[in-house]
Amino acid sequence: MISKFSVEYTIHPQHNSRRDTHRTDDPVELEDFLMQLLIAGARILSIKHEGVELDQAQSSRILRVAAERIATRLLAASLGLDAAAVKHRFGLAV
Repeated sequence: MISKFSVEYTIHPQHNSRRDTHRTDDPVELEDFLMQLLIAGARILSIKHEGVELDQAQSSRILRVAAERIATRLLAASLGLDAAAVKHRFGLAV
């Protein structure tokens, strides 16, 4: 059975060419994993849904949500705000 989502990536792309794959059926776990890859500076090679690579608009939308969640966490920690206040003040995803 094919996982609902899979991400192909390379950790430390400047020193490593090995491709790894993370598979999950949970879209929230996918966003959390993408957040970890973005923070680590990993190269995200592809995002697939049910074995088919997402087009650029779809993958950009998922990556934008992950990036906004990172920004929300950083702003909340730095400014002492809760996630709802950050969303109201900056318009970022919670």
